[in-house]
Amino acid sequence: MNGEGKVVCVTGASGFIASWIVKLLLLRGYTVKATVRDPKDQKKTDHLLALDGAKERLKSFKANLLEEGTFENAIEGCDAVFHTASPVKLTPNDPQVELIEPAVKGTINVLKACTKVSSIKRVIVTSSLATVIFPRSPLGPNDLVDETTFSDPSFCEEKKLWYLVSKILAEDAAWQFAKANNIDLVVMNPGLVIGPILQPTLNFSTDVIVGFINGKNFFNRGYHRFVDVRDVALAHVKALETPSANGRYVIDGPIVTTNDIEKVLREFFPDLCMDDK
Repeated sequence: MNGEGKVVCVTGASGFIASWIVKLLLLRGYTVKATVRDPKDQKKTDHLLALDGAKERLKSFKANLLEEGTFENAIEGCDAVFHTASPVKLTPNDPQVELIEPAVKGTINVLKACTKVSSIKRVIVTSSLATVIFPRSPLGPNDLVDETTFSDPSFCEEKKLWYLVSKILAEDAAWQFAKANNIDLVVMNPGLVIGPILQPTLNFSTDVIVGFINGKNFFNRGYHRFVDVRDVALAHVKALETPSANGRYVIDGPIVTTNDIEKVLREFFPDLCMDDK
């Protein structure tokens, strides 16, 4: 019960990763203030309210990434904030409006709210491995990337990788704001997150697996970097509970080929109708 008596805020709490963070925080004794776009939307909140400890220690708040000030009530009185909220869409009609603006502005709005709450000791932001592995020069087979490597947004813009652009710009904005305002910021950079879902709807990465079942390789490549959502959630919590935690943390797993994925699906789910290549 490491979190007994402590209060934390989780933004975008109904999401895939955030739901697991909320679950772990409640199990560890924290009181959680969860932000969602509409607390009255049962599809977004029922699975959270059903978690162990939720009845006693989970409170929901309405917040919008684009509206400055809407996170202040949720963050007031908290010891720390987990900022996970960010739009996910790989083929937007308007990348600026649908992805970049809410990702960047939302991050700044959360951090601005944190500067007004003296009890905040640390902010943990969910970023992505995508902000690490796309430098301007293409990576060779022997090149190494780590938490000191930053992706080049202009390179991703040229390739029209708009979701990646939004994550890169949002993380950069977070670091600049945190340094200017003396915020203790820790950033998590996970690979493609998969695993059991708590929410009632399919998230993007789970949909990728459904695509494999239907014979579709969404990324059109032969390898993937998956990481378990439970490991990602635990890493977030450890980033709060470890006083020496700082900077960026890459959360990655072994390289998995498309053939590996198909083999596992056929072995453990033989009744699924997987299209043959």
